[in-house]
Amino acid sequence: MRSESYWLDTAPNFGGAQAGAVEGEADVVIVGGGFTGLAAARALALKGASVVVLEAGQVIGEASGRNGGQCNTGVAQDYAALSASLGPDQAREYYKAYESAVQSVVTLVEQEGIACDLKRNGKLKLAAKAMHYEGMARTCELIRREVDADVELLTAEQARAEVDSAGFHGGLLQRNGVQMHVGRFGVGLADAAVRHGARVYQDAAVKDWKANSAGYRVNTAKGSIQARQILLATGACQHGGPGWYRRRIVPVGSFVVATEVLPQALIQRLFSQQRSYVTSRLIGNYFRITPDNRLLFGGRARFAMSNSTSDAKSGVVLKAAMTQMFPQLSNVKIDYCWGGLVDMTSDRLPRAGEHDGVFYSMGYSGHGVQMSVHMGSVMADVMDGNAQANPWRELDWPAVPGHFGKPWFLPLVGAYYRYQDSRH
Repeated sequence: MRSESYWLDTAPNFGGAQAGAVEGEADVVIVGGGFTGLAAARALALKGASVVVLEAGQVIGEASGRNGGQCNTGVAQDYAALSASLGPDQAREYYKAYESAVQSVVTLVEQEGIACDLKRNGKLKLAAKAMHYEGMARTCELIRREVDADVELLTAEQARAEVDSAGFHGGLLQRNGVQMHVGRFGVGLADAAVRHGARVYQDAAVKDWKANSAGYRVNTAKGSIQARQILLATGACQHGGPGWYRRRIVPVGSFVVATEVLPQALIQRLFSQQRSYVTSRLIGNYFRITPDNRLLFGGRARFAMSNSTSDAKSGVVLKAAMTQMFPQLSNVKIDYCWGGLVDMTSDRLPRAGEHDGVFYSMGYSGHGVQMSVHMGSVMADVMDGNAQANPWRELDWPAVPGHFGKPWFLPLVGAYYRYQDSRH
């Protein structure tokens, strides 16, 4: 079993990184070489800006290359709850932002000709309890009425025809979703940014930046560079970073296993439509088939940070959950087990804008595959003077009470979620 991301292990090498010292100047310096930073670099370069991306490790080496590969419409919160708390107009705008984000991924893949096994097959959210199904029915009716007619409520029998597991009471099908190999996509995105003129530095951790009359002097592990503008695209990065952001982002571990290659007949029997799937529990699971016919199965597993020990323990939890859900896979070998960090906000909505003159976009809360790509392009427009392009511009962003960067409270949150799952 490999203790590394399947996506990263099976992606091509990125050969476009800059060699030598970080020096000179640029119109824009982007801190972070994940999907947000690379998409922004590409979009800004296409606008004619000189762009430098500074990545502390390797491009897409963190959340962008360590996720569950889910790329679908759907707000992180329940849409009915979002509509009740913010009003139907605001909820509709946010839903449309997620819908647009999926299309941003598709458009970018098509425009740049990225070979990443893209296919459109939607997402099915599976009801783990009868009361969850009742809630899905209300949510489905509201979504169809207010924002998206192309959603469907599946009965337990219909869901069983799609996912051969006895544990579900039905599901909510949202057709606007795609699958791709996120590792191949990320390297293709980096290649596209370089092809359009961006310079990408790896192993160039940013130490700090200082404002000056021409913008900012950005100091890195490989030298310093003068920037007119800065975009912070670091997500839940734990390599230092300004405290203002660390107090507002809660890094939560998410863990994934990938099986050995499965027989096509077994895949067809278990997952006839090969959609992206997610369960309705607070501590739920997500799963999908990879391009080479493995089952990728993930979830929170343990409320802990990702490291080699934590990842291995979480892999045991995930294997048990997988075989409980699908006894047919009890003898299947696990080939990959890895973890990563989700950049959670307190309300699970993204944040993007400008703080102390520095632009930022992060806090995707488990929906980063599509939203990071979308917001990278959006922030290119924002930095070019179009502040109205940012769908999250009106959201305030208070600090999480008692949080200063290290999420000491995660075990308490996990215990609370387990309790809620046992009751509801």
